[in-house]
Amino acid sequence: MKKTPNLKETNLPARAGVGLKAEHYQDICETSPGIGWFEVHPENYMGAGGAPHHYLTKIRENYPLSLHGVGLSIGGSEPPSKEHLARVKGLVGRYQPESFSEHLAWSSHEAGFFNDLLPLPLTEETCQTVSEHIDHIQTTIGQKMLLENPSTYVAFDRQDFTEIEFLKEVVKRTGCGLLLDVNNVFVSCTNHEHDPQDYIKNFPMEAVGEIHLGGHAPDEDDLGNPLLIDAHDREVIDDVWDLYDQAISQKGPVATLIEWDNDVPTWEVLFSEAKRAEAVLEKYKNQTTKTSSETKYLGLKERVA
Repeated sequence: MKKTPNLKETNLPARAGVGLKAEHYQDICETSPGIGWFEVHPENYMGAGGAPHHYLTKIRENYPLSLHGVGLSIGGSEPPSKEHLARVKGLVGRYQPESFSEHLAWSSHEAGFFNDLLPLPLTEETCQTVSEHIDHIQTTIGQKMLLENPSTYVAFDRQDFTEIEFLKEVVKRTGCGLLLDVNNVFVSCTNHEHDPQDYIKNFPMEAVGEIHLGGHAPDEDDLGNPLLIDAHDREVIDDVWDLYDQAISQKGPVATLIEWDNDVPTWEVLFSEAKRAEAVLEKYKNQTTKTSSETKYLGLKERVA
């Protein structure tokens, strides 16, 4: 498989960012907070105009932007929807994001879209399908894509790869980058009784262009064993913060997002989580040099309260 040449590279600053929510539009526009960048789901901005585009346009003028897709169903048996991908391409052209990412999952069948990001068997056939879809997406939008490691709740009987081996192989075949979701690591490793520290230790950090942190909901399975749900509805727990510190100690500072998609808190609460991530990045700042995007937006850091 041939890697797509001449793709726009991921260029987010090695700062903390947050997911942009409608509940916070006014706070952000009125206070210009010292946040590193914002991320949006393109599926929320596929209309032609209206308030979402009005505010996103204003915010984009002052902050770097990442698009984090949830609807391309990269792991599905069928190619990504032409209509959906065309709308994503339109948003990439309109807002020129510093990063575009999607999930290692499937979420559609024929004309139907599901509410969940569903797991994949890590087989050679799946690897070929995922790689073909990523090649198609990157060629279409003209930008390097980051692929996110999933949170999983079941394991398949047949696996040709471990999850890390699978991600490495996809990167090798497509030239894409990786989005390391540290909360997903903790969720999946807890659910399958694996060691999350070992997972982070062996992750291909050289391919990581972005990190996600989020909250999860604790539950139990039918046997009373711990079962964690990637809910994005609360603060990041200390165990996940510890894994994040481990990841940054290995990788060096890299763009880090606080994901909080459900039960969205006040801006002050969300911003405080971002500042905690910023403190970890600051701790390891001597491990890297500033990117051009960091330099462009460096003045924003001075406004961190």
